[in-house]
Amino acid sequence: MANKSAQKAVRASGRRQERNQADRSKVKTDIARAEQLIAAGNLEAARDAVKIAISELDKAAEKQILHANNAARRKSRLLKKLNQAAAAKPKSSKSKEKEEE
Repeated sequence: MANKSAQKAVRASGRRQERNQADRSKVKTDIARAEQLIAAGNLEAARDAVKIAISELDKAAEKQILHANNAARRKSRLLKKLNQAAAAKPKSSKSKEKEEE
């Protein structure tokens, strides 16, 4: 049988694991929601979702639930997808009218 301090450490580790899992899951959900909006072409809603996802990634990195470099990499990939979608999206109808003239 393990000693008292080891038993306490196991209990504390279990509590941290549950709490961290919930935060990790929220981060994944927010990223997936943003990626779905980007893929659907809904850029206005996607920008808001990306902003929320980045905030959650920063919080997770600050709490050391995710490594700081891991959070930075995920943010970079998410913003890259958003920027590529925005660049691929045609401009508004006003710019088309100017081109026709």
